[in-house]
Parts: sequence; C-alpha cells; structure tokens
Amino acid sequence: MSGAPATTSVAITSETDIVQVRQAAREAAVSAGFSLVQQTKLVTAASELARNTLVYGGGGRAEIVVEESALAGTVRLTFVDSGPGIPDIDLALTDGYTTGSGLGLGLGGARRLADRFSIDSAPGKGTRIELSITARRKP
Repeated sequence: MSGAPATTSVAITSETDIVQVRQAAREAAVSAGFSLVQQTKLVTAASELARNTLVYGGGGRAEIVVEESALAGTVRLTFVDSGPGIPDIDLALTDGYTTGSGLGLGLGGARRLADRFSIDSAPGKGTRIELSITARRKP
C-alpha cells in the first residue's frame, strides 16, 4: 500500500475543467478506500474550490494526491491561482460572505468538510488552498 503517492494535476481554465476536477477527486477517493459519505465530502469540497479558482482566481490548477499506508488512505487537494488574492481570509471564511453572486459557503464549507485545511493568500499574490480527508483502515 505504500510507495510514491498517486498524483493528478488538472488545469482549471473553464467550467469543463471543474467537472474534470470533480471526476479526478472521486477517482482518488475510491482509490483511497473512502466511504460514500467521505467521497461526497471530498467531491463537494473539490467542486467548490475549483469553482473559486476559476471565478475569483481567474483560473489556475488543482493537484490531487492519494497517499496510502497500511492504516489509512488520504486524499490531498491543492488549488493554486495567480489571481488578485484574498485581502481578509477570516472574512472570506465566514458563511454568507461573498464578493460575487454565490451563497458565500464555498471556502467555509470546504474547510468544514476537510480533516485538514490551510489557505495562503494575500492581495496581488494569488491563493493556495490545501485540504485533505483521511479514511482510516481497520487494523
């Protein structure tokens, strides 16, 4: 089960690419042994963050990594864009806050769905978001 992590990279430049990110996330979740609920969480977070990367970041890329061990399977999603950045990360993570026409649930919702979540962004510097979900295996 161990070895080099399986990695998929998807350029995000159009709505079609969001679908590709969702599909790659689902395949990674199945590969990591996720339950249906865990698969749904991962795909939902991937979809929200891919959309944000396209709409607010002007496009970018997603990297999906499956890390496996005898005890767990983890899927790590990383989204990177060179957009305008996020001036106030805490505010952006607040439910209901949006700079567009959405519901303002994307970033905060993705954070709640993940086991680990980090965001690095600043005005003029783009945004990098990483999250992961882990499925523990029975010994």
